[in-house]
Amino acid sequence: MHQIFNTMKVINFAKQNTVINQYVAELRDVNIQKDHARFRFNLERIGQMMAYEISKTLKYSVKTIQTPLAKAKASTADNDLVLTTIFRAGLPFHQGFLNVFDHAGNGFVSAYRYYKDKECKEVGIKIEYIASPNLTDKTLIIADPMLATGGSLELGYHAFCTKGVPATVHLCCVIAAQKGVDYIKKAFADYDNVTLWCAAIDPELNEHCYIVPGLGDAGDLAYGEKI
Repeated sequence: MHQIFNTMKVINFAKQNTVINQYVAELRDVNIQKDHARFRFNLERIGQMMAYEISKTLKYSVKTIQTPLAKAKASTADNDLVLTTIFRAGLPFHQGFLNVFDHAGNGFVSAYRYYKDKECKEVGIKIEYIASPNLTDKTLIIADPMLATGGSLELGYHAFCTKGVPATVHLCCVIAAQKGVDYIKKAFADYDNVTLWCAAIDPELNEHCYIVPGLGDAGDLAYGEKI
């Protein structure tokens, strides 16, 4: 089974010259980060750009549209899409996808990480809430801005699959650690319908499982510090 390890498609936009790099640079910048509204806006814009790229992978057919003057042909997507995210930092990222795929269904799950030890080095993930439409045979997009260890994204996926098994899956993140990417590739090694989309992939995790260089706590930067 290990031969399948590298078959999952991974898109790293940092290797391309696109405006996504500007949005990522602003998300990382400690001075621009002071503006929570702009941080949320940049997450949203990256979501929009990824949605556009994903739209190129969908199945299309030509439909006839009635205009006030005559009939017109339009090639539009046939996929039944469901956009999902993981609370709380995922909300503005999710909104970017929804701005593009405005007819899609929507699902939400709460997954948070906690430290199992006093040294704050061993991380656990807990899921408490899920709301989703039926996912059977749908095209599922999961928007989770930070892919650190990969645990929350994997658990989020399996939580959503309690609502049905999707036909195609797009896992979308803004900043990923290489360790998290490797974990996801192993976790989904048996799947031939999953693509991982990353705005940037960073080289490492620190001892507290934060991505380095990363950008810090995306939830706090989007909505303010929690207690």
